[in-house]
Amino acid sequence: MPGPLSGHHVAVLLGGLSSEREVSLVSGAACAGALERLGAKVSRVDAGRDLAQVLAKLRPDVCFNALHGAWGEDGCVQGVLETLAIPYSHCGVLASALAMDKAKSKAVMAAAGVAVPGGGLFNRLAAARSHVMAPPYVVKPNAEGSSVGVFIVPKGANAPPQEIAAPDWAFGEEVMIEPYVAGKELAVGVMEGRAMTVTEIIPRAGFYDYEAKYGEGGSEHVVPAPIPPHAFEKALRLAETAHAALGCRGVTRSDLRYDDVNDILVLLEVNTQPGMTPTSLVPEQAAKLGVEFDRLVLWITEDAYARGRAGGTAS
Repeated sequence: MPGPLSGHHVAVLLGGLSSEREVSLVSGAACAGALERLGAKVSRVDAGRDLAQVLAKLRPDVCFNALHGAWGEDGCVQGVLETLAIPYSHCGVLASALAMDKAKSKAVMAAAGVAVPGGGLFNRLAAARSHVMAPPYVVKPNAEGSSVGVFIVPKGANAPPQEIAAPDWAFGEEVMIEPYVAGKELAVGVMEGRAMTVTEIIPRAGFYDYEAKYGEGGSEHVVPAPIPPHAFEKALRLAETAHAALGCRGVTRSDLRYDDVNDILVLLEVNTQPGMTPTSLVPEQAAKLGVEFDRLVLWITEDAYARGRAGGTAS
């Protein structure tokens, strides 16, 4: 019996050039497998600098963007796909670029009424010489994902992290520094503009870093999060508002922190290309709502098709 995508040619963009390449390879492989089970002809494309030439030769009907991080998630690849007039999944050029820039996205979200941490951008060398704010605080690259290059400076720390001043620092000359919000790590997936549910993430050790996100057994996910109903509902609404304010489409994931002692909830960032690995949060939330993995991949693909052209609005 033919599947729902029988006769359709889908190019899955995976790998890429960012520090999150390995995660993207896993996400892309999982999505490509689902698309094949759904009946599609699938071309797996390890996205490099020759992406435009490769896609022009393949001529797919649609691209499923499973790239993560710089170049694949920041509007660059989206711009290539716009130029080629190939419909693609997830967010468009502007929303992708905006969400990837933590400082600019925080300003837009705050203007829309979303509670975000304070702080701002600082030169990395100056930030390494002395504390720019009283600890505890968080130092992170302004335009990276998956907690790459993130440092938590604890209360009483004598000096800032010296890694940000290293000659091989590869994440830009400015770093985002914001107050550390103690408490629970939360995530909310948004699908078709509607929040899915709230997950509490409990890292096995340290904080929710790259290994905790993607390593087997790196963290425990509690779905739905055991937080008070008012905080749960607020987390859903913040994620929906942030998704809309940034102009996102398709599926996104918002990361939040909840200080359950002082009842403070803030939204840290919106991920426009959520992970689709076996340990990823959005597929897990979808499954809790009765949407199994293949059906989620089908919806994301059909959402791209529904626009009829690159950058279009779903009908």
